[in-house]
Amino acid sequence: MKIDTNIFRGAVGEASILPNEPMKRHTTYKIGGPCDVMLVPESVEQLLELIDICNKNGIPFYVMGNGSNLLVKDGGIRGAVIKVSNKMSDISIDASTVKAQAGALLGTIVRKAYENSLSGLEFAAGIPGSFGGAVTMNAGAYGGDMKQIVKRILVCDRSGNCFTLEKDELMFGYRQSVIRQKDLIILSGEMELFEADRTAVKEKMDVLAAKRKAMQPLSQPSCGSVFKRPEGHFIGKLIEDAGLKGTAVGGAEVSQLHANFIVNVNNATARDVLELIEVVKARVKDTFGINIETEVIVIGED
Repeated sequence: MKIDTNIFRGAVGEASILPNEPMKRHTTYKIGGPCDVMLVPESVEQLLELIDICNKNGIPFYVMGNGSNLLVKDGGIRGAVIKVSNKMSDISIDASTVKAQAGALLGTIVRKAYENSLSGLEFAAGIPGSFGGAVTMNAGAYGGDMKQIVKRILVCDRSGNCFTLEKDELMFGYRQSVIRQKDLIILSGEMELFEADRTAVKEKMDVLAAKRKAMQPLSQPSCGSVFKRPEGHFIGKLIEDAGLKGTAVGGAEVSQLHANFIVNVNNATARDVLELIEVVKARVKDTFGINIETEVIVIGED
């Protein structure tokens, strides 16, 4: 759609308005066609103003974080993409409470927690997502997840109304939360960690980082885990036992290192990835009689 980008100039500076921006520059998959305009706010106030402008002008908008669990289709995204980035990434620590804006990277929060001898976030070392995205998806690994540490979250709805959700209101589930269910937008939040020996925290971080490096294709563009874990099964083993490691469609390939990763090995398109996802689903269904579901978020037009 044709958007007059001048309408955003009162809310953000010229450098924060990116017309026809290729989404492959903003996803860890390095895949995705252009959005009509990308907007990069530097504060909650700017974010709310951008939402208001989009609503008043009938412009559809999508709010994203670090793009680590996102597959954007090859036709791109119509309307505006509001990117909550490192321009909204303040982190503060008071005793064992860690406060973070939505754009703060998990890796940065993990490091600051370690520097302050706080434990509880080690599982997130190496997860490439932002705080907002991690809470939305209840990101987790190696027995830990965001549900265990989140205390409260400041959100707004798509009309720009802001309110706080306490932990018991967030309805965390496996890769799920009320944020995702109700399409809310995270602005900031608090996590409750606990004091621990700094050396022990570092050792746990190092062990998990080494395990991740040994088991995951970190050097290749991907979205992380593609499929949800079926109850009672390890999804990577199911895919591997179905003989799918190394299976490719175009430039997309089921990782040789971890079968629940589909990696971009040669300028893959979103269509390549989506076709390969269907191949994997069908093979696992035919081999084991198990229906598997994706956890990657797919948006945009073909």
